[in-house]
Parts: sequence; structure tokens; C-alpha cells
Amino acid sequence: MNERCPVCDLKFEREEGYFLGAMYISYGLALIFIIGLAGLLWALLHWSIRKSVISAVLLFLPAAPLIALFSRVLWIYLDRRLILHHTLELQISPLEL
Repeated sequence: MNERCPVCDLKFEREEGYFLGAMYISYGLALIFIIGLAGLLWALLHWSIRKSVISAVLLFLPAAPLIALFSRVLWIYLDRRLILHHTLELQISPLEL
């Protein structure tokens, strides 16, 4: 991951523990991905639920790093959105925070 955004110069690296919320997002996205893929395998191939879930988890593993990065990006967008909303309510500049 880049240290800063090349377009807006947003610093991606935050304080320690900042991306803890991204882990929850990643977990939710992983569950949706695995459940959807297992359901698709079960419906199309008529495998047992156990075999479908195990296969879905194995097929999910190569996508795990991409989902983790995507979750971090979503977390930053959420944080920026809340900070900008909060600063607009207080009528202060985001640079003053």
C-alpha cells in the first residue's frame, strides 16, 4: 500500500490500531463471498453443504489479500466521510484536526 495518495496527498498510514474497523469490514465481505460461493456451488453442482463450504473457502483464499486491501480503502472512505461531516457541523477546517 502506498504511504500517501498520489492525487490528494492523503496519508494512508495512520496511528497504530487505526485499521481495526477494516478487519470487521473484511470479515463481513469474506462471509458474504464465501456464503454466496458455497450456495452457488451447492445449487449448481449438487454437492453436500460441507463440500461446498470447504471448496468455497479454498476458492476464497486467493482473494483474501484483495478483500483486505479493499476493506482498508472502505474504512478510510468511511473515516474521511465522518471527519468531513463532523468538521462541517463544527465549521472548522479538516486541516485543523
